Amino acid sequence: MTLNTDISAEQIDRLEDRARFVRLETIRLIEIAKVGHYSSVFSCAEIFSALYYDVMKISDDPNWSLRDRFLMGKGHAAVGLFPILADKGYFPKEWLDSYTRLGSPLGDHPDMRKVPGVDFSSGSIGHALSNGVGMALGGRMRDLHFDVFVMLGDGEMQEGQVWEAAISAASHQLSNVIAIVDRNGYQLDGKVDDVMAIEPLAEKWRAFGWEVHEVDGHDIVSLTSLLRRVKADKSRDKPCCVIAKTLKGRGIDYMETEPGWHLGYLSPEDSEKARQTILNTRISGGAQ
Repeated sequence: MTLNTDISAEQIDRLEDRARFVRLETIRLIEIAKVGHYSSVFSCAEIFSALYYDVMKISDDPNWSLRDRFLMGKGHAAVGLFPILADKGYFPKEWLDSYTRLGSPLGDHPDMRKVPGVDFSSGSIGHALSNGVGMALGGRMRDLHFDVFVMLGDGEMQEGQVWEAAISAASHQLSNVIAIVDRNGYQLDGKVDDVMAIEPLAEKWRAFGWEVHEVDGHDIVSLTSLLRRVKADKSRDKPCCVIAKTLKGRGIDYMETEPGWHLGYLSPEDSEKARQTILNTRISGGAQ
């Protein structure tokens, strides 16, 4: 990985540490739930880290009207987002210990009515981009300046509502809408392109009127640098799509490219082995 002079070594270490934190906390919380989406989180851990610890404009107040918004189409990755929101002080860290338990605000999918900092209650895929477009239009109407980041699964590209939202965003020239496709190549039923082929994905987004970039979604320097540039570009008059090439289950070799781990459970012994692998292995980079 080539160091970008705009990102210091200390910042890189911090972002990689936070991605590691996401993976470790995901393992811990799924131990409480006894089943969960390890691999879906592991493919986007660097995306979470880059956004929440560098790129997005946020504060310790989840109700700040000017903070950037973040929506997840792949809501089953919420188990990786909750630790970040607690780390940011949006709710007590003790909430994490009740993950998915009866009466807990933290469920398998995020609920914006119950969890401070969650901008969109996602469950069924395909709806996040439409809601992101609505938020951007609402902000424009109220003269509020913020960016709307929407993370989508690549299997989600098979949903027609995604493309209706894409047309709308381009038509309204919503340059503050930034879609990030977690292109890990797998969905619940197997390889995305075996279930329903979505390539040429970049060309499709461009044809719908979007600026498009592709990046290694695990290379924290390349990813963060690109997202910084996209956010800072005030000359763009169209929405932007970042296709992040990732590996599902990144960091645990037997989860990578194995669709059976879309939903699963590690025994306590295997959980500890996974923790040690994450702690002792440099994960950033290598998805290209």
